[in-house]
Amino acid sequence: MRILFIADARSTISQSWISYVIQRGHTVHVISSYPCSPDAIPGAALYQVPIAFSGLARVGHDGTLEEGGGHSSIAAALASLRIGALSGATLTLRSWLGPIDLYRHVERVRDLIARISPDIVHAMRIPFEGIVAAKATAVEIPLLISVWGNDFTLFASRNPLIARQTRQTMDRTDALHCDCRRDLQLARGSWGFSEQKPAIVLPGAGGVSASFSCSDDQSTLDLRKQLNISNSAPVIFNPRGFRKYVRNDALFRAMPLVLEQQPEAVFVCTGMRANPVAQRWVRRGAIEENVRLLPVVPHEQMASLFRLSQIAVSPSQHDGTPNSLLEAMSCGAFPVAGDIESVREWIVDGENGLLCDPTSPQSVAKAILRALSDHDLRNKARQINLRLVGESAQYDRIMPQAEEFYHQIIHRAQTSVRV
Repeated sequence: MRILFIADARSTISQSWISYVIQRGHTVHVISSYPCSPDAIPGAALYQVPIAFSGLARVGHDGTLEEGGGHSSIAAALASLRIGALSGATLTLRSWLGPIDLYRHVERVRDLIARISPDIVHAMRIPFEGIVAAKATAVEIPLLISVWGNDFTLFASRNPLIARQTRQTMDRTDALHCDCRRDLQLARGSWGFSEQKPAIVLPGAGGVSASFSCSDDQSTLDLRKQLNISNSAPVIFNPRGFRKYVRNDALFRAMPLVLEQQPEAVFVCTGMRANPVAQRWVRRGAIEENVRLLPVVPHEQMASLFRLSQIAVSPSQHDGTPNSLLEAMSCGAFPVAGDIESVREWIVDGENGLLCDPTSPQSVAKAILRALSDHDLRNKARQINLRLVGESAQYDRIMPQAEEFYHQIIHRAQTSVRV
C-alpha cells in the first residue's frame, strides 16, 4: 500500500502508529502539520505544511519554546500565554483563527496528494489535519480520519466554526478510526458520520508495546536516587504535562490535602520544569520538598517513572483513551483519573482504578489518599489492568487490525469505483 498520513509528526502517538506501517513494508508519506525534524519518522517521505499557525511558535506542552523555535517576541509571548492566566483566551483565539488560516494551505496539500497519488489518505485528528484532508483529498481517493479524545467534546462542541467544518469532514470521510466507543457514538449520532461507512475503535497510538513496561527494579531504585526520593516515600505521578483540558490547578491544590495525611508522599510531574505557573502553585502550597517538576521526558523513559509510582493521576475533563492511561496500567501504576465517559470504558471505579471530579481538589485528594491507604485495592487493580492491556491494548495485537482496516477501506473504494 501507498499511504499518506496527515499528522503532527512530532507526536509520539503518530510516530508509534506510522512506524508500524513502515515496518510492514508499505510506502509511507507524511505531511506534518507542525514543523519537525526531517527525520522525525524514519522511513517515511516527510513534507511540512504548518497549519493553523503551528509554524509561528514551537510551544511544547510544558509551555517552553522547543529547540529551533527562534527567539522572536511573538514566539516568546505565545509560550507565556499558553501557560499563563490568559491560556484559555489563547486557546480560544487559535480555535477561531485556526479554521480560517487552514484555507491557505489546502491547495498545497491538494498538490502534494496529487503528486504522491496514495492508495489512501489517513488524517490523524480532526482539527485541523482532518479538516484540511477533507478539503484537499480528491473523492476517488479513500479518506480515513482518526478522532482523538477532544475533537468532538472540546473543539467542535465549543466552537461553531470548527463544528461546521467537523460536520463537513464527517460527510467527506470514507472511514473512521476512534480511540474510544464514545466518539464513534458521537460521530454517528451527532456529527453526521453515516452508519453505512466502516469504522473501527482502537487505541490511538496502536496500544502499548510489550517492551515498554520492561524496566528492572534497579533502574527504579536509581531513579529514586536521582530524584532524591526516599525508598519509603509513596510516589504520585502526573504524566500529562500542561494541557488546557487537564486540571493541573486542581491537582496542585489537592497536594497539600494529601500531604496532611501522607507527609512523605512525593508528586512527580513531567513537562513542568521551569514552568512559572507550576512553580507558583508549588510555592503557594508550600510543598517544595514534596514535588519534583521534571522537563518533558523522552517516551522511552516514561516506563521507569510509571514503575516508580504507586499512583498515576490524570485530572482530565476531556479525553478519549489517553495513551498515558494505558501505559500506567501496563506498568502497574494505580490509575486515578477524571470521571469521564471515555475513561470509564477502561476503568471501573473502585475495581481497577479510582475516578474523581477533576475540577475538585477535595475529590482528587480523596481518591489519591484512598489509593495510597488501600494496598489490597492497588494489588487487585494491578492484576486486572495487566490482563486488560494484554487483551485489549497490546501493540502487537492492535496494529495488525489497523493494517487490515486499511486494506478493507481501499478494497471498498475500488469495488465502489468498479460498480
